[in-house]
Amino acid sequence: MTINPNEDQYLKLARYVLEHGHQKGDRTGTGTLSTFGYQMRFDLQQGFPILTSKKVAFGLVKSELLWFLRGDTNIRFLLEHKNHIWDEWAFKKWVESPEYQGPDMTDFGHRWLTDAAFKDQYLEQKRLFCQRILEDDDFAAKYGNLGNVYGSQWRHWQTRQGETIDQIKNVIEAIKTTPNSRRLIVSAWNPEDVPSMALPPCHTLFQFYVNDGKLSCQLYQRSADIFLGVPFNIASYTLLTHLIAKECGLEVGEFVHTLGDAHIYLNHVDQVKEQLARPVHKAPQLVLPEEGKPLEEYQPQDITLANYEHEAAIKAPVAV
Repeated sequence: MTINPNEDQYLKLARYVLEHGHQKGDRTGTGTLSTFGYQMRFDLQQGFPILTSKKVAFGLVKSELLWFLRGDTNIRFLLEHKNHIWDEWAFKKWVESPEYQGPDMTDFGHRWLTDAAFKDQYLEQKRLFCQRILEDDDFAAKYGNLGNVYGSQWRHWQTRQGETIDQIKNVIEAIKTTPNSRRLIVSAWNPEDVPSMALPPCHTLFQFYVNDGKLSCQLYQRSADIFLGVPFNIASYTLLTHLIAKECGLEVGEFVHTLGDAHIYLNHVDQVKEQLARPVHKAPQLVLPEEGKPLEEYQPQDITLANYEHEAAIKAPVAV
């Protein structure tokens, strides 16, 4: 038996798309190798399925998920927890605004790889932007907000009557009271709000399933960045499943990850090949507080991984 069958699921995906993916253009102008329709299944009783063939920053996974669960859509919370994974979209809004008077930051994907001076300049401008988000309330309100992204849709879905729906609260109540329901669903895809979002939801809809005292979750992800995004998504939705299961007094079952457009960006191909050549380690274990607490009250320090052994991180640019 393989040392880490859950990680094998991911590595098979990456290898399949490298070997069989169609070369396609994309919104960012970077280009991809892409396949349409792919599914992975992770047995959560076999350990926490965070990758070990490269380091995945679990601290960022935790703070992002807690940001979603708070219903927050402003990157200030993330920056306060040294999480920069949503910076690019807020920064893009800033540098494309008429108020921005700094150096030209356009054509990011190409210039990042070919122009060292531009890369240094970009990083400095983004550092100044993040610092201002943390220090200037008005600036943060205007340029730190990403629109009605995940947290808003999960906790404050707007109805035509002007009311809001807390989908997370409702699905927890339904799991507790009607565990056999086939309607244990949370959707982040709100067609009315898509045009105003900094990035329309990539992970669009998830459904829970209760059987034999265990909670399973299936995610449908319309767009899947295999190298950078998918490892975070696997860890994030596994953590979400654990948190919801604990809230509902259940064990965890499976995480089923269904992908629409699963792609490797052309400027990530070498990194994927490097990862595929690396060793794999045993899966770590998730550690949560003995006594549960409301989802909104969890702090990143409440959630840890035990025995997370991994290879070094592999850096790659984010396509925006």
